Amino acid sequence: MTEKTESKQVTRKQRSGAVVSVSGTKSVVVRVETRRRHPLYGKVVRSHRKFHAHDESDQAKVGDKVTIEECRPYSKMKRWRVTAIEAVKTVA
Repeated sequence: MTEKTESKQVTRKQRSGAVVSVSGTKSVVVRVETRRRHPLYGKVVRSHRKFHAHDESDQAKVGDKVTIEECRPYSKMKRWRVTAIEAVKTVA
């Protein structure tokens, strides 16, 4: 009676957005904007949501475009982690 354990591939959710706040060491707040059509009127409606994410390298700054991925809970609010940072160049 041998049991086979199948390793199930987990696909984690990914979002991309802009960093709006650096809320402590290794923590950022990311604003993710979604666009969808209104079901009745057909107009494209924009909405946003903020996610608290863990930034292990502590390199993300306000205004940077980042990609976040869901993960295990790091704290009460943080359930996402930063996977890629695309720095936005500011014009002076």
